Amino acid sequence: MRILVVEDDVNLNRQLTDTLKEAGYVVDQAFDGEEGHYLGDGEPYDAVILDIGLPEMDGVTVLEKWRSAGKAMPVLILTARDRWSDKVAGIDAGADDYVTKPFHVEEVLARIRALIRRAAGHASSEIVCGPVRLDTKGSKATVDGVALKLTSHEFRLLSYLMHHMGQVVSRTELVEHMYDQDFDRDSNTIEVFVGRLRKKIGNDLIETVRGLGYRMQPPGMASKEAKS
Repeated sequence: MRILVVEDDVNLNRQLTDTLKEAGYVVDQAFDGEEGHYLGDGEPYDAVILDIGLPEMDGVTVLEKWRSAGKAMPVLILTARDRWSDKVAGIDAGADDYVTKPFHVEEVLARIRALIRRAAGHASSEIVCGPVRLDTKGSKATVDGVALKLTSHEFRLLSYLMHHMGQVVSRTELVEHMYDQDFDRDSNTIEVFVGRLRKKIGNDLIETVRGLGYRMQPPGMASKEAKS
């Protein structure tokens, strides 16, 4: 899962970014409204943490521009302002949730997890696909109750496929959500990670849909399209 953090306080931005990375997320950073708007407008994010009081362009304006352009990613706004009208303005502009400063980063992390789950249609913090259970809160996975030993990239791949269970996900989409903007992206590496993941969770859970990408769903649900 790929997150954008737009916060002009360098220390807070770094703290949020480090916490998200430790939880297994890919994170891009922006330190003013114009940079944040540019990244959110051109890159596909699973969620955004957006400060309201930004230089260059305020957070409400950034959010309004995103929503006007059809950007539907979940957005959590941060505000140091106590006036209820500022929170209402953020929600009316299209924010999905808000946190008032000062806050515990664990609360932000929990709210981001919930926003991503809800956007993908999952209510529980645990997502199940056949014998595989993904604990989004603990950033871990099991197969038939046995803990999986996954690399960071394998976990990101599994997490994205399970959040979008039953949907065909292209290699390009996976690359865009597994790596940050500065990473040297290569869609061919996805095949390698899928192969490794299949060996750990079973070959029948991740289906290759020729010419389109991959789909993860419980055994017996796979379509009749050829698998590789």
